[in-house]
Order: sequence, then structure tokens, then C-alpha cells
Amino acid sequence: MEGILITIYRTVLGFAFLLLLMRLLGKKQLGELTFFNYATGIAMGNIIGDMVVHKEITVMESLAALTAWAAGVFIVELINKKSKLAKYLTKGEPTIVIKKGQIEQNKMKKLQMTMDDLLMLLRNASVFDIQEVEYAVMEPNGQLSVLKKPLKDSVTKEDLNLQPEFGKYLPTALVTEGKLQKDALKEYDLTEDWLQNRLKQVNVKNMKDVYFAQLMEDGELFVVKKEAPPS
Repeated sequence: MEGILITIYRTVLGFAFLLLLMRLLGKKQLGELTFFNYATGIAMGNIIGDMVVHKEITVMESLAALTAWAAGVFIVELINKKSKLAKYLTKGEPTIVIKKGQIEQNKMKKLQMTMDDLLMLLRNASVFDIQEVEYAVMEPNGQLSVLKKPLKDSVTKEDLNLQPEFGKYLPTALVTEGKLQKDALKEYDLTEDWLQNRLKQVNVKNMKDVYFAQLMEDGELFVVKKEAPPS
């Protein structure tokens, strides 16, 4: 029974101290979940976890380690305000992944970001058709900021009292980074021969040369060819 009470005591104390430090560090620590903030949160949580589970670690040692870590974070935040280099190293910077409607393939590679990742983030931004996008910016916190093309973000049919027209298909990726998405073809009863014929119509002979191909609402195919690697 005594061991249980000690565990509860350590847990409550660790929780209270961690909450206090989070308040002192500010809401920015929770609101901007960059890689640095994420790693900081995990590290602090591990320190508290070790204090609760490992009885050989004293409470004072754990609280000292937690205080030192929080102090380090606070110092880094102060340095970030005065040094662009430090801010870049700890937080990163926004990266344009779609520019003027064109996918920035080399930047995607640097971010180790796949087309599936990009499409998922676009869907989270309520964009299912990549052709609607003028600019897309990957933020340091992992969110995607999207600016639609002017013609795609103008007056709606509701504004004009028009009845909406639903497309035949949901915009779906058929080829991502040279790889055929067979499940997507099967979903719409399409064949590889159909896809190959459509690719030939846009002068693409080999599917491996395709960076991205999307089936559009009207059944047309939107194709982005692979770019040559930078010299």
C-alpha cells in the first residue's frame, strides 16, 4: 500500500510541476507543434515518467532535470528571437511545395514528402482537385497552407442560385511517383490498358516517367511528368 501511495504522490507532483513549467514557457509551446516543440514535450514527459516508475531516481533529481530542460528551451526561444539561423535550425522554415500550380518535386524530395502525403494534406484543407491549387506551403508545424487559383475560388453556384453538378468521379490518384495505384483503378472499373492509352495521348510512353496522374471528376487525366534531378 505504501508503494502505491508513493507512486501516486510522485505522479501528482510530476504532473503539477510539468503543468507549471508549461505555463511558464507559454501557450506557444502547445500552439506551435514544430519538431523542436514535439521533441521537447516527449523529453519532458519521459523525465516525469521515469520519476514515477523508477523509484531509484529521487524526486529532486527528476525535478532538477525537468527544470534544466525547461530552462534550455526558454534560452533557445530567446536566441530564436534574435537569430534567424537559430530559428531555422530549431523550427525550420516554410517550404513552397506547389508554386503557380506546379508541383515542386525537388522540394518534396528534400522534405521526404510523398504525393500521398501531399494529397492527404490537401484533402484536410478541403481540396480534392490538385488543379485548384495555385500555391501550397508546408509550414514548420507540419500543416499545409493552401491558396486556390482565382478562378477556382470565386463566386459559387449558390451565389448564382444554380443547382450543383456532381462529377462522375471523385478526383483520385492513379499514379504516384511512377507507381500504379491498382486499387484506385479497380474502384472505378478502369484497366491498365485504359491508363496507358491516356498517358500516350499526352506523350508519356513509360509510366515510370509519371510523377503524378490523377483521375478528374469528368474522367479526364491530369498528368505531371517527373522532373530531371538538379545538376
